[in-house]
Amino acid sequence: MRTALDADPAQLDEHERNFVGQIRKHGWAGTHVASDEEGPGFSYTTGFWFKFNFPELILFSLRGNVAHDTFWHMYHELAAGRRFPVGELTEDIFQNSLAVLLPVSPQQYRPHLGWSRWFYGSDDFLCLQLVFADSCGHFPWSSRSSESFRTTQPDLTTGNWSGLRDH
Repeated sequence: MRTALDADPAQLDEHERNFVGQIRKHGWAGTHVASDEEGPGFSYTTGFWFKFNFPELILFSLRGNVAHDTFWHMYHELAAGRRFPVGELTEDIFQNSLAVLLPVSPQQYRPHLGWSRWFYGSDDFLCLQLVFADSCGHFPWSSRSSESFRTTQPDLTTGNWSGLRDH
């Protein structure tokens, strides 16, 4: 698999060299996008697909440092040979909340995964949305979650939260 790691450093700008340097040094890089009038803030990984053949991750509405720590936790688990279930509730990601990993629609790559798309040179990688429950254990697709909570984690699946129902 060809990636930006194969690029001639002289052909990269300073930001690109720094990004590639992070992946060389740590095995992955994290990107945080601040919230704005278009939507909530989010963070995502680049390098998980290359290093572990495990999909990249995107996570909404957590502070950048919390998302980064979460990704580090998952990175270390993957490095130890552990895999996380897709589409199943899990308690193995957050200490105080259920979570689920759901496939991100490739239509969502362009607006959300710019650095990953650049690194891989295409959309030929997988990505999972890490979705967490609210303090009552309700996910954003649940009618029991608040409207404000639902807006903090938009659905990046192919639609209808991959067909999930209340849990």
